[in-house]
Amino acid sequence: MRTVRSLFMLGVFCVMSLAPGFAGSGFQTDLVGHIEYVQKEIMDLENAIPDKKLSWRPAKGVRSVSEVYAHIAFSNFMIGRMAGFTLPDGIAITGPADAEKWEKSVTGKKELAERLTQSFDFLKTSIKGVPDADLERSVEFFGHPMTVRSLLMLILSHQHEHLGQSVAYARMVGVVPPWTSAREAEARGK
Repeated sequence: MRTVRSLFMLGVFCVMSLAPGFAGSGFQTDLVGHIEYVQKEIMDLENAIPDKKLSWRPAKGVRSVSEVYAHIAFSNFMIGRMAGFTLPDGIAITGPADAEKWEKSVTGKKELAERLTQSFDFLKTSIKGVPDADLERSVEFFGHPMTVRSLLMLILSHQHEHLGQSVAYARMVGVVPPWTSAREAEARGK
């Protein structure tokens, strides 16, 4: 019985290691799971904000609601590029100087949602394809050397930073985050 179980587990491991699009191991799986979580919250919140509130900004010279979402998408692509990932066709980013152009060019809800989804899909697919050995490869991030692993962790941190900003913006324009509304509705129902 032990031999059968061992052979079965070896077979599962071989099949999973040969699965297309997935070269990494635990770190990549964990990271993609965390990115999927923050993606859902960002997308749910973007969807909850009315079109007419997308241009709201807390002060002159500060990103508007739509610019924050465009910034998240831009950063997913740009930081992924810095990690060595090949950008999808039609996405042209040469560096950080392109950020403002991106943030100002996408303002409608549908286009924002599409751009965000495309950026998250690009990132998750790319991360799944990173071999473990490449995680220790050195890259440069704004003049600072770091490993690909560190840069990928930074992407997640950046997404959470702007999720928090988006929650604050949503509340300022009178939108309760959908997950909070759901919890409140559930509590009222008990």
